[in-house]
Amino acid sequence: MKKITLSYETNSLDSGERLDSVTAREFTQFSRAHIQKWIKEGQLLLDGKSVKPKQLLKTNQLISIDALEEPVLEDKPENIPIDIISEDKDIIVLNKQPGLVVHPGAGNPKGTLVNALLHHDKELGFLPRAGIVHRLDKDTSGIMVVAKNEISYLNLVSQLKDRKVKRSYLALVVGEPLSGSTINEPIGRHPKLRTKQAVNAKGKEAITTFKIQEKLNGYSLLNVSLETGRTHQIRVHLAFIGFPILGDSVYGGRKKFASGTSESLKTEILKFSRQALHAEKLEFIHPASGKLVNYSAKAPKDLIKLIELLNKS
Repeated sequence: MKKITLSYETNSLDSGERLDSVTAREFTQFSRAHIQKWIKEGQLLLDGKSVKPKQLLKTNQLISIDALEEPVLEDKPENIPIDIISEDKDIIVLNKQPGLVVHPGAGNPKGTLVNALLHHDKELGFLPRAGIVHRLDKDTSGIMVVAKNEISYLNLVSQLKDRKVKRSYLALVVGEPLSGSTINEPIGRHPKLRTKQAVNAKGKEAITTFKIQEKLNGYSLLNVSLETGRTHQIRVHLAFIGFPILGDSVYGGRKKFASGTSESLKTEILKFSRQALHAEKLEFIHPASGKLVNYSAKAPKDLIKLIELLNKS
C-alpha cells in the first residue's frame, strides 16, 4: 500500500474554476480520471468535506487528498540486471538484453523485465505493466522506454497510438535485396498456427520500411523502421518478401542460409540461437518537457560478432 497525502490552498485565480480541473492542474502526476476516482470515493476533500467534481471553487479553500493506493501488479521484484541508458523522474530508457521476456505470462511467471523493473523501483508496481508501454520479443534485444508515473504512462501510450514514436531496428537477413523498400501488408493471426502472425487480408494495417546498410556475402544488414506496431511485424514482413531474419526459427522457414554458405560458416551461424534483430533507436516527445528526444542502444556482442563473421566470409 502507498499513502498519498497532498494539499493545495486555492487563490484568486482559481475562483470560479471546477474542483477537478484545478486539482488536475496542480497535481500533474495524476490523471484527471484518477482524481475523479478519488473525489467519488471521498478521498479528495474540499475544506474537509466530500464534494462533486464540478464543484466551483472560491479563494482560500483547502483541497486535500488522503488516499491509500494498492499496487496494480502482483508480480514480485527480482534482482535481474538491466542496462539503463537514461533515467529521470518521468521515464526510464533501457537496453533490453536478448533472452529476457518482457511481461510475465504462461510459461514465464517470473524472471521477466517487469520483475527486474519492480526491483529497480518498487513504485512501478502502481502502474499498469510496471510502466512498460511497448514490448520487444524475448529474443529481440534493444531499446525500450518505461514510464515512471501515471501522466508519463498515458502520454507515451497516446504517442504510440498516434504514431508519434519512431522506432528503428537493425535486422540481419538471409539474402540480398536489390534496394530498400516499404512493405505495406496487413498482419493478423496465422489462419492455421494460432501462435504465429502472418500477412493476412483480414489483419490490421502494418507498414515497415527498410534500407540496406551493408551487404554481407549473401546476407544483408538492414536498417528497419516501423510506422505501425503489430506483433512480430518486422519478422513477418521480411519473411513475406523472401528475406527472413537470420536465426528466426518461427518465420525463417527453410531459408536458414544463403546459397553458397560454407559448411564451416553454417556451423558458426547455428551457434547464434535467436533472431538477429535489435531495436537500435527510439525517438519520442518527452512526456514532461515536451521536447523531442532521441536515444540509441548498442547492439549486443553476439550480434556484432555474427556481423563481423559474415563480413569476413
